[in-house]
Amino acid sequence: MRQQRWFRITVLAVALFAVNVIARLVIRFSSEDGSGQGTASIAMFATIVVILAVLTFLRSQRLAPGDWLPEVGFGALGGMALTVLLGPLVSGHGPFANGAGDFFAQIWLYAACAGAGTAIGYWTAVMLGRDYRSRALKAFTEARKVRPRRVVGR
Repeated sequence: MRQQRWFRITVLAVALFAVNVIARLVIRFSSEDGSGQGTASIAMFATIVVILAVLTFLRSQRLAPGDWLPEVGFGALGGMALTVLLGPLVSGHGPFANGAGDFFAQIWLYAACAGAGTAIGYWTAVMLGRDYRSRALKAFTEARKVRPRRVVGR
């Protein structure tokens, strides 16, 4: 079951939603006036960036981007949907309680953080030469060095 793609997508979405729930509960129980809301939101989005960067860095070492990118993308999309639609219910509000502008601003901010985390993880793997393509090219180069040149008779 763990090897199925939907399982990994679901685990990522639930983990990202759990980060949001923890941040919302910290805001709710830390103070009555919500003075720590900005700090908790920044910490939540920074945690999302770090989670996606580390996951992308690890996945890009073993798999081609066509295999890991849909998993990370749909997992982040699922986490965003849960965060935007169910997250406000944890705080005791509705998704559109602060208006449509706040709703869509949260979607854009979440998408930007998810994209930044994924890009940082992949670029780090590429920069260190540990991504799937770099490792395949290195293995090809090493294999070419070991074999002698083939003499063609004419």
